[in-house]
Amino acid sequence: MNCQPTPEARKIGFLLKKAGWRIEFEKFDGYKSIDIAIVEARVNIEVDGSHHNLDEKQALADLKRTFYSFKKGFLTLRIPNSLLRDDYTIKETADFINEFLNESIDQLEEDGKDYDERFWD
Repeated sequence: MNCQPTPEARKIGFLLKKAGWRIEFEKFDGYKSIDIAIVEARVNIEVDGSHHNLDEKQALADLKRTFYSFKKGFLTLRIPNSLLRDDYTIKETADFINEFLNESIDQLEEDGKDYDERFWD
């Protein structure tokens, strides 16, 4: 699969990379391509346009995709495009996601769980 990230995903991904996270755009997890995967924190980020909320088939497909990732030990953050329109809101969103990722790492370390390659086989 040779997908390119959306401009919105690139914007938020760049800020997360600048914060020190190893991000992977359009990472295939065996079921779907993840907009942004941050494997070390076991977090997937999906950047969603408005159609994800307006179309019930799309919303159900998203729920199923989120469940599939959850079964593999990954949480999915769904970020609406509306948070990625202006520089201030993009930065504020990236800062909050950064806090979320740090908390995820802390919890994984407390639980003694390390990243396992088999999740991406």
